[in-house]
Amino acid sequence: MIGAIADDFTGATDVAVALRRRGIRTLLYFGLPPQGAEFPEHDAVVIALKTRTARKADAVARSLRALRWLRAHGAADQVYFKYCSTFDSTPEGNIGPVLDALADAMEAAVVPMTPSSPEHGRTQYNGYLFVGDVLLGESHMRHHPLTPMTDSYLPRLLEAQSAYRSGVVTLPHVRGQSVGRRLAELREQGVRYAFVDALEDEDLMTAGRALAGAPLVAGAAGLAGGLAAARAGEGRGAAPAPEPSGPAAVLAGSCSARTLEQVSAMIQAGRPAHRLDALADQDADSLARRALAWYDALDEDAGAPLIYSSLEPAKLRRVQQALGVDRSAALLEAAIGRIARGLVERGVARLVTAGGETSGAVVSALGVPGGVIGAEAARGVPWIFAPSGPALLLKSGNFGEPDLLLEASR
Repeated sequence: MIGAIADDFTGATDVAVALRRRGIRTLLYFGLPPQGAEFPEHDAVVIALKTRTARKADAVARSLRALRWLRAHGAADQVYFKYCSTFDSTPEGNIGPVLDALADAMEAAVVPMTPSSPEHGRTQYNGYLFVGDVLLGESHMRHHPLTPMTDSYLPRLLEAQSAYRSGVVTLPHVRGQSVGRRLAELREQGVRYAFVDALEDEDLMTAGRALAGAPLVAGAAGLAGGLAAARAGEGRGAAPAPEPSGPAAVLAGSCSARTLEQVSAMIQAGRPAHRLDALADQDADSLARRALAWYDALDEDAGAPLIYSSLEPAKLRRVQQALGVDRSAALLEAAIGRIARGLVERGVARLVTAGGETSGAVVSALGVPGGVIGAEAARGVPWIFAPSGPALLLKSGNFGEPDLLLEASR
């Protein structure tokens, strides 16, 4: 069995659907599965954590607990640590500290990885990460409010966070079918982490075949898809996925450039929209009450509404300067969690969320343990059907076309 540990909820859905797309029967849980949970037949289990921006010690402890659970429940073959395709982290972590702990616990001599995800415009070449046609450090991620990425060379980024050395498996090694030989060379040189170049999906398929026996692998969802393809066989499709129905609402908290486009598309289309203003009201309960009162006053034929806290960089900085980064984030996440509960109580059957932290707040507030992966609203953005409650679409901030929120809630 493949066991996957994801450092945020939207990343977990991304890797789960990458496995499912290749015919791998995949279960997704938000946190450790509850005691007594019944498990359908499966080939993989993905555990979604909320550790990307947690305190380093907490991120390590939660990840190790997830590892112990996975290994106790059959993930003896391979464990995959899923991080963001833009390598979201700070000089302190948490990618490096978590990887160090997992690699030590599994006694993994070399850990191959790549954040490359060509379908989302993320590619790695000579160890440098590109977002579209620009280097990571020159992309919009340079201004990320929590994890600003100002460097593009992955080994240097990881070594700043880790106790171990990093190296590169270059594109000629990948396309020359010599990934294994290069990993052996790096191991002899005392390198523990090996970033694998990939410019196209076929590079990830090649890497997946070469890494099928590696005990610990890491990266974005692209490489997980390559591992799944190696196990399930090329061309094997998954069973038809269920489609959601019923009243919808959108909750957006991400401040990424793509989410801002998607929020704008909803507003320009005439959808009712309500912004959570943390400067005007610094009480989560009050913010939630105002938003739900606004929702209650909407006309029935107004269309699925948008409730959002997403802000462009200059306005976001003003909020963070006034309230502090941690306080403003906690305030808005708490409010969105309360709003999600209120919307479900009012009959919302489809809940679309934009942003990893926002999605984590919603899932936690609703007490969703996990669910079945359904149809994709966008590549890597599937609907999730929990045992009870609404169908959830948990969208990473950077994912989807500009009309994703509009179309998913139509």
